[in-house]
Amino acid sequence: MVNIPIGAETIFSLGSLPVSNTLLTAFLVLIIITIASIFLRTNVKEIPGGFQNFVEMLLEFLLGFFDQVTGDREKSRRFLPIAGTMFFFILFCNWFGLVPGFGTIGVWRQAHEGKEFIPFLRSANSDLNLTLAMAMISVVGSHVLGMMTLGIWVHINKFVQISKVWKALKTLKPINILTALVEFVVGIIEIFSEFAKIASLSLRLFGNVFAGEVLLTVIASLIAYFVPLPFMAIEIIVGIVQATVFSMLTLVYLTMMTSQPHGQEAHGSVN
Repeated sequence: MVNIPIGAETIFSLGSLPVSNTLLTAFLVLIIITIASIFLRTNVKEIPGGFQNFVEMLLEFLLGFFDQVTGDREKSRRFLPIAGTMFFFILFCNWFGLVPGFGTIGVWRQAHEGKEFIPFLRSANSDLNLTLAMAMISVVGSHVLGMMTLGIWVHINKFVQISKVWKALKTLKPINILTALVEFVVGIIEIFSEFAKIASLSLRLFGNVFAGEVLLTVIASLIAYFVPLPFMAIEIIVGIVQATVFSMLTLVYLTMMTSQPHGQEAHGSVN
């Protein structure tokens, strides 16, 4: 019987810190990305070679793709370290699980229903803890960057519009006061929508990757040769799509949170 637990399995512990197989995979991907980055950084040439030329072409493609969201190359360059890193990390984590032999090396442990196999490596994004952490970095980071760009007061007024309520109270007009109060309540609701962003980002990535892991495991347990290949090809495409969706949504949040409130730019140009 195929047993695929939802939670990641602990391989060993460092003191009170449990180290799971998904955490090992994430660290392994980070090490590979770091080594490749250091190698590229220390071997940058004025006339690029094969690997440098490929990376520059890839980054230029990403910047052009980001421009469609930000509408500004300067913003695209500013957000590239965040959204770009998210894209490559998620992509490599997704593809790493398709490497032949991945998840086949591990240990047998005693369980309630007999012995169970615990692989040393497991797809990192099949762990909800990791996808939730990345979603929090994406959403919370967009707010931090928004406060750094616009100022704390302007950023807060995007949600809780205290200034509009105060201005409406000074006019003593019931319609203005009512409108300001409605916008104030809507702003409170918008705060809860920010938590929904975290949930949707993390669950979407986790659900798609975990479902793919279950599918490949079931197919491979039934017929190990040739039949799983089309499904692995589909998972390659899914890996690209999920990395693109996560990074682009992160880019959208960063762009929205660092943009002036509606009407603020026009007001500033009149002044």
